[in-house]
Parts: sequence; structure tokens; C-alpha cells
Amino acid sequence: MLKKEDFIYFGKFLRPHGTKGEITLMGDNMTLGDDCDFVAADIDGILVPFFFEYKKSKNNDTMIVKIERMNSAEEVRQLTNRTTYIPREWTEESDEYTWGYFRGFKAEDTTHGYLGEIADVDDSTINTLFVIENGDDELLIPAQEEFIEAIDHDGRRILFNIPEGLISL
Repeated sequence: MLKKEDFIYFGKFLRPHGTKGEITLMGDNMTLGDDCDFVAADIDGILVPFFFEYKKSKNNDTMIVKIERMNSAEEVRQLTNRTTYIPREWTEESDEYTWGYFRGFKAEDTTHGYLGEIADVDDSTINTLFVIENGDDELLIPAQEEFIEAIDHDGRRILFNIPEGLISL
């Protein structure tokens, strides 16, 4: 069984491409190298590997991939909008991460304690926001370095020091 802690967020499957089992795969500010032959998708909380027959680059952050043993648009349609992950060993250690890297991290605040899990990053406006989910509640926190107190990469936790009043808005 694949362990989520051994993987990092990559991006998501978009929509089927053509009729032969190809699907568009978008990487959040990263691309897959030639030696990367699969991604894992989150299916009902379990990481499931999907191996490629082939992949071809479409632009800087999207590619068309043919999934092994899936031969029609109907078969790959079930993957549409599924979050994808790649093994940590396929990435280089770096001090710089994209905001998307923090998807799946547990979010805590120095004053308010546990906030929830970072489910998404909204970068549709000039102010990038972490979308934090805790049950039925959703909290939007600005993705700004000055609000981050500490990051535990191994434990996949991020500690915020959010200004007073921002959480209640």
C-alpha cells in the first residue's frame, strides 16, 4: 500500500483527451521527468498508482498521458479532477516550494490551535489563499511567508501565526 507521507502533491488529472484512453495531466508548477512512469491519484483517501504507456508534453505545466489498461475516454473520465501525487524521491530537496506543495498539510495556529487540513490553494486572484477544511467548515488564510511560524515537512504540518481577527473574518 502506498503511504501518503512518501509522496508529495503534483497536480491533478483534468479531462479525457481524445477517445483512446488519454487524459490531460496538469502539474502545479512542475513537470515529470523522462524517468517518471506513474502518478498516484487520491481515490477515496487511498493513493492508487496509475502507470503511463506514454506521456507527451502539451505546455509548461500540462501533458497528455495514456494510462495503462485504460483504452477509452469513458474509462479515464473517472480520473477527472482527481488530485495526483509523485514519490518524494523524484523531487530534489529545495528550500523553495510552490504554495501547492502544502496541500494535504495539517494547519495549526499559535493562538487557535488546530485549524484543519490544507485542501487547496486558490491562486485565481493576486492574493494566493490556503483553503483549509475542517469538517464542514472552510477557512481561507493568505499564503504569505510572514504568517508561517514553522514547517514540519516530515510530519506534513505547518504552524501559522495568524494576526488577530483574520481567522474570524
